[in-house]
Amino acid sequence: MTVWIDTHCHLDAPEFDADRSVVRREAAAQGVGHCVIPAVERSNWDTVRLLAHQHGDSYALGIHPLYTGRAGDGDVALLEQVLAQHHADPRLVAIGEMGLDYFVPGLDPLRQERFYRAQLQLARRFELPVILHVRRSADKLLKGLRDLPVCGGIAHAFNGSLQQAQAFIGLGFKLGFGGAMTYDRALQLRRLAAELPEDALVLETDAPDIPPHWLYTTAAQRAEGQAQGRNAPAQLPRIAEVLAQLRGRPVAALAQATTANACAALPRLAGLLQGHAKNEE
Repeated sequence: MTVWIDTHCHLDAPEFDADRSVVRREAAAQGVGHCVIPAVERSNWDTVRLLAHQHGDSYALGIHPLYTGRAGDGDVALLEQVLAQHHADPRLVAIGEMGLDYFVPGLDPLRQERFYRAQLQLARRFELPVILHVRRSADKLLKGLRDLPVCGGIAHAFNGSLQQAQAFIGLGFKLGFGGAMTYDRALQLRRLAAELPEDALVLETDAPDIPPHWLYTTAAQRAEGQAQGRNAPAQLPRIAEVLAQLRGRPVAALAQATTANACAALPRLAGLLQGHAKNEE
């Protein structure tokens, strides 16, 4: 069976409370051999760590820009303590989800930037890659990375320009592609998915968010009572098929390439995957 890595899955989200273990088993049955579970705030740092250990996955610890408004001023210092405590844990693969969001109204941009730069400093101290939230913020994120270089990572749910993509790649980052790429109207994103170097791409679901087109319901459908389809890591192989079609590549070759790319972006993954393979022998 072809094996996939979901490099961004919020398995701890409340949408999965009723059937979390079933969701993970269904993903495994579809060939999703590993999920990276990023934290978003102090309250779920322990949760993502425990989930990763429970399911044989990995995790990242950080403060998401959408949660900076309610984050305490001492949360960065606490994050530093938690990172120091768990730094030797091979399942801790990155700092994140962190970054900047200039799309959602009501967020303080200066406060976001303080948390972003503080977490870059932690990534430098602990020599960990970062998982970046990028929404209408690519240029400011790139400036931070040039000021405070880190050892690479993933620009999650990338949807910027070719020039911005090349800038992230030049700084040692891989670009995350997921459900948004499956929409025919996403012309620029699909063009990037088709034309960027293959060694720059990783796959993700961002489950339960960013559903692929086959799970999406319109506002009119929702008004009639039809529920929005819940994204889940089991959707990753079908998302990957879209990327394979866009690139004119065999699915198996794409799985091999994106797995290698994920391990390059998050180096601790390689050891975890080797251990998983040995356990299955």
